Amino acid sequence: MRSAFVQPSLVVFDLDGTLIDSAPDMHRAVNLMLADLGCAPLSIADIRSMVGDGASALIARALAARQCVNVDTGKALTEFLHHYESNPTAVTRTFAGVPETLERLQAFGLQLAVCTNKPTRLTTMVLENLGLTRFFKRVVGGDSMPYRKPDPRALLEVLNGFDAPPSSALLVGDSEVDAATAQGAKVPFILMTYGYHRGPIDQISSIATLDHFAELATLLHA
Repeated sequence: MRSAFVQPSLVVFDLDGTLIDSAPDMHRAVNLMLADLGCAPLSIADIRSMVGDGASALIARALAARQCVNVDTGKALTEFLHHYESNPTAVTRTFAGVPETLERLQAFGLQLAVCTNKPTRLTTMVLENLGLTRFFKRVVGGDSMPYRKPDPRALLEVLNGFDAPPSSALLVGDSEVDAATAQGAKVPFILMTYGYHRGPIDQISSIATLDHFAELATLLHA
């Protein structure tokens, strides 16, 4: 752990790669979409490297990786969402210690929220299916507003809903996208190392890097 301790009143979480390991279900849905278009499948490692900027970016990267030309990207996205929404948590699971740690953070009196680039409908389905809805007072998805992470306005929209200044908040995420969002919003950022980051951990700016989700409760209760 590398840390600079902060004591927030509001903790905002990224979803995919931070709270949940959703890559297997996204992998299934992307490959079904590619099969519909007559394109070759991708590996799960490929999908993990493409996650983070929303469904549209994921589909654009998948099509480019398989050189699927003359494809209507809007239709491809619709096909992906159809396959994904049919069962978004078939094999998706929370990372180790997530429910228990969220319980502890609530017991500390912290307010909790989610800021994700995942479409709101899918986010709601996933949180409900995994029993996480009860923890979060606010959930902002990638289609909740005209902008999304790394645009800091996505995070600031969450803070505005709590009337919380950046100095009283904390963003917990797993990627360069989350780090850039926090930096732009002037919100302290904690990086979970097990997620879907693309580059070296030591090149992602954060006040702390944690290898296990449960370490977050220890840090915030110090």
